[in-house]
Amino acid sequence: MNIASLIQGIGSFGLLAVVGLISLIVVRASRRQPVKGLVTITIVVGIVAGLLTVVGAGLVFIQPSERGVVVTIREGGVRPNELQPGLHWVVPFVEWVQPYSISRQSYTMSVAPNEGERQGDDSIRARTKDGQEVTVDASVIYAIDPTKVVQLHINWQSRYENELVSPAGRNTIRDAVSRYGVEEVVSSKRAEMEELITLELGKKLADNDLILLGFLLR
Repeated sequence: MNIASLIQGIGSFGLLAVVGLISLIVVRASRRQPVKGLVTITIVVGIVAGLLTVVGAGLVFIQPSERGVVVTIREGGVRPNELQPGLHWVVPFVEWVQPYSISRQSYTMSVAPNEGERQGDDSIRARTKDGQEVTVDASVIYAIDPTKVVQLHINWQSRYENELVSPAGRNTIRDAVSRYGVEEVVSSKRAEMEELITLELGKKLADNDLILLGFLLR
């Protein structure tokens, strides 16, 4: 548990304690028992719990494998710089943090129903330059560029896999296959075609704030 979660937990516990103290005050007052001391304690606990809740709501811990984008209701909508790993403060109820993993991710397109990211046949069908249709399985290994997380959030939010990686991979593979004959695709030019796809796909992802770490033609 990080310190932000700990403070929020203490604040929540304090608010529950306030509710319990108020109930006790009501019971004691109904029995005409003194409640002055309890009222003072309740006020103090309530103030401390309220402060801890507000402070906890503004503290954000970013994991080493993450970067954070601060979304704000202020002009511009986001802070210009991403949050680095560690503990940070944002304005409660005015700003909130969207974390993004910068670890390596893999997107697999496969004919096997349960192997790829999508259920069913998600392989790529492409035509060679001599008009033959081939079915291609492939895996794209990539990561978010840690220096461009804010721009990625502005352009794609969490849609980058389905709306960027998948279509870019499919289009690049189809374009590459169309440059070779069917015999070249399955044998003599396969390595060359894979290198071409890696180069072209890497450029497309880099233009959209992602880093291509590897491409596997299967």
